[in-house]
Amino acid sequence: MSIEYLGLSSINGPLIVLEGVQDAFYDEIVEFVVDGTERKIGRIVEIYEDKAVIQVFEGSENMSLKNTHTKLTGHPMEIALSPDILGRTFNGIGQPIDDLGPLVSTLKRDVNGLPLNPVRREYPRNYIRTGISAIDGLTTLIRGQKLPIFSGNGLPHDQLAAQIVKQASLGSDSDEKFAIVFAAMGVKHDVADFFRNTFEESGVADHVAMFLNLANDPVVERLITPKVALTAAEYLAFEQNMHILVILTDMTSFAEAMREVSSSKGEIPSRKGFPGYLYSELATIYERAGIVQGVNGSVTQLPILTMPNDDITHPIPDLTGYITEGQIVLDRPLHGQSIYPPINILPSLSRLMKDGIGEGFTREDHQDLANQLFSAYAKVGDARNLASVIGEDELSPLDKKYLEFGIDFEQHYIGQGVNENRTMEETLDLGWKLLGKLPREELDRVDTKILDKYYKPAVED
Repeated sequence: MSIEYLGLSSINGPLIVLEGVQDAFYDEIVEFVVDGTERKIGRIVEIYEDKAVIQVFEGSENMSLKNTHTKLTGHPMEIALSPDILGRTFNGIGQPIDDLGPLVSTLKRDVNGLPLNPVRREYPRNYIRTGISAIDGLTTLIRGQKLPIFSGNGLPHDQLAAQIVKQASLGSDSDEKFAIVFAAMGVKHDVADFFRNTFEESGVADHVAMFLNLANDPVVERLITPKVALTAAEYLAFEQNMHILVILTDMTSFAEAMREVSSSKGEIPSRKGFPGYLYSELATIYERAGIVQGVNGSVTQLPILTMPNDDITHPIPDLTGYITEGQIVLDRPLHGQSIYPPINILPSLSRLMKDGIGEGFTREDHQDLANQLFSAYAKVGDARNLASVIGEDELSPLDKKYLEFGIDFEQHYIGQGVNENRTMEETLDLGWKLLGKLPREELDRVDTKILDKYYKPAVED
């Protein structure tokens, strides 16, 4: 028999304190009835003796110490799940907002998930094609990987996320089931509409499950949104045997919501005012990617975060880099040259790339080609630095070739159209075409047999 509590002990922003609580547990969901009519839900975030601190998802407006009835549900936050979640749009706590009615399902799952036994994990193999050369060719996304995109305010990460959703696939020769779970935290209404309209117009909405927490939605809801999305992804991957790509934008909004709630609770802040448990909270989200033995499915994460002041040493990108397997870095100078997507490949990397490309996955020349493009583009930077000191006319013929290569590489390999979906073969062939502008003796990162097969010197105009 559940006990109903009358009145509250104190209210502080989205947090309320209830005294005299019995048999409560951490993360338990609580139901409120305000003035006998308005219903709200919250979750217990702290317990001390007979006192419980509860976060109210909808905010504590209209609640007073005397007009609220509280009931403990006896279970953590759960969401209803079925294969029908694909093609649907939900709010940040998993309630449908697409006017298609409630989700009919008796299956419910705890949004906090269960930790994966490391022994049951399989090493990520094979790749997910995004149709974007700078990612597919140089920082390849592997199934089961967590590969964040580091962006900045004003950079086109929303456009890039939408393009990846439209174009992502398991490759042209795969017949496995693939779907996308898209979660947006703290986005403005126009950005949410942009995502909705883009997915519908491009015809991919039927294999996308969207979870939207808007900027004017409660801050507390933002902390639940990625967990709700990942619970849906785990269900589709490990119970429906699908390969799921999870896109989370923007993890900075999630971390800032955590800082705001932590401040309300009076906790001692750590770096930049964030709570000391920021690392463990991020890890509980990122580590829900992977492949489980005996299951023909996978969860791959592509979290997006905006670096405050473009500072890659800020706590959010810094801690994210410790947990994840590489990063894709968007660059403001490239964006200033109208290059889209403005991916700076030199600080970008995919640590699992080597295990999901090459013969049997993409093509035998992929790894050598990527190594050589990285090496050549690094030399472009050296040539540009030298030209800024002595002038371009004083450069050697080889350095001038590198300058030409750099311009072509940025404009035609990194740069591509918003709706341009390149196959893996097109990406690799384009890389060889660009390397043809350099002398063969400069290509020292490529095996001789591969060089003989793929290298063709460019014809001079």
